Amino acid sequence: MIEIPESLTIARQLNETVQGKRIVEVETAHSSHSFVWYSGDSDFYSNVMEGQEIGKSEGIGSMIEMTLGDYSFVVGDGTNVRYLAPGEKLPAKYQARITLGDESHLIYTVQMYGGIFLWQTAKEQNPYYLAGKQKPLPNTEDFTYGYFKSLFGDVSGTLSMKAFLATGQRIPGLGNGVLQDILLEAGFHPKRKIGSITETDKKRMYEAVTGTLKKMIAAGGRDTEKDIFGNKGGYQTLLSKRTVGKPCPYCGSLIEKGSYLGGTVYFCPICQEL
Repeated sequence: MIEIPESLTIARQLNETVQGKRIVEVETAHSSHSFVWYSGDSDFYSNVMEGQEIGKSEGIGSMIEMTLGDYSFVVGDGTNVRYLAPGEKLPAKYQARITLGDESHLIYTVQMYGGIFLWQTAKEQNPYYLAGKQKPLPNTEDFTYGYFKSLFGDVSGTLSMKAFLATGQRIPGLGNGVLQDILLEAGFHPKRKIGSITETDKKRMYEAVTGTLKKMIAAGGRDTEKDIFGNKGGYQTLLSKRTVGKPCPYCGSLIEKGSYLGGTVYFCPICQEL
């Protein structure tokens, strides 16, 4: 799933690879999928996008925005983006295809669910898009400790660490994936209530959020996700399905997993004691 490290990495790669190229053909809904959301029918995409020059791409939380004049082509966190160089064979199944003037392609596929949107940027009211555009992200100077501390002001103390960090769009693009290593670095169990933490704890959480994401971004994303060339990210996740039952990198205890708030959580029973 696309989260902050992946959206920033993919946006950078799009700027390096396809920015300035002209779109010659667009196809959507190539392969049927019950849980893909579009802004309109295939003709809408082709009529607006064909002939346009690709502008700047930007990672905005869990979304990737590619500007096309007054419009934006935006994909959500469940959508995979792949670049195919001229001559590379198209896959049999995909949800959307953008063919460029040099005969290269951008291919978009969705496994579980995802959005492939085209909208006029100035008029768009999608709450996830607006949150990603308007709120400071942890990789920016505006994401100060003062700002992070202010996020606690309007939430209940009964909220868990996972719910606080990864839901409610408080930090757009910080989802259940990157959450795991952040909580290990901070030493907090996913179920711990935020009402139980001290000022020192908040500072430690802030440093874990900014520090962990900085490492993930610098490495080109996590090793559980892929970039536009199909390569895994260089950041080796400490907590994921791949590390369950393996020693914690800090204390050597075996990593455990559980189900919580509609997803899987991973934790060290010693470093993240509840």
